[in-house]
Amino acid sequence: MSGVGLTEPPKSGGGGSAAAGAGKYLGIGLVYAWRYTFGLLTPPNTCKYHPSCSQYALDALRAHGLVKGSAKAAWRLLRCNPWSHGGVDPA
Repeated sequence: MSGVGLTEPPKSGGGGSAAAGAGKYLGIGLVYAWRYTFGLLTPPNTCKYHPSCSQYALDALRAHGLVKGSAKAAWRLLRCNPWSHGGVDPA
């Protein structure tokens, strides 16, 4: 009877710790706070990229977590300037 009941349970696909998940949702909450406060001050349909920067940040945070998603969102904001061409830019 060796080995019966001594196997490890399967690991979930998400990985990471609960604190990392909480940080991700904190970042998502900050993006929503931006969107419903200062984001309302920008005229609609003025973003040259698709999706908009706030939607890109939400997608990046959901897909990559707090650190990498924030870095990708920050790089996207740096690319949004008068000399960029814009276009479709998926997270």
